[in-house]
Amino acid sequence: MTDLTLTARRTIKAPPERVFNAWLDPAMMSKFMSPRPDMHVREARSDAKVGGRFYVMMVGDKDYPHEGTYKEVTRHSRLVFTWEAPWSAPGTYVTIDFNPVAGGTEVVLTHVKFLSEESRDNHMQGWTGILSKLDATVA
Repeated sequence: MTDLTLTARRTIKAPPERVFNAWLDPAMMSKFMSPRPDMHVREARSDAKVGGRFYVMMVGDKDYPHEGTYKEVTRHSRLVFTWEAPWSAPGTYVTIDFNPVAGGTEVVLTHVKFLSEESRDNHMQGWTGILSKLDATVA
């Protein structure tokens, strides 16, 4: 079932530069890269260049490590990175487009390759929560 895909969208009242930069700044990542109110980020690292790696340790009822490699870094408009976690399908990746709109930025996040519909649906909830926290962090 690795052909499953999700797309999450949110319009954020901040310019594309600020929204884009938040995804690459470990201090900012620590503020929004956890999907639920009962979770936080213990550690975040980012080597924000093509071929560079990122690492985020989300903490809730247990530790949720995530990491990946940046495949595309187009300043203020697009990020593409692998999404590696113990429960992820091989070869899964995320594309985020930052589209300028009146009053802010439309963020379009597409995540491809899931092991099951349940995993896709859980990730949809997770990304929705992360985009909500991102909005509160940068707006």
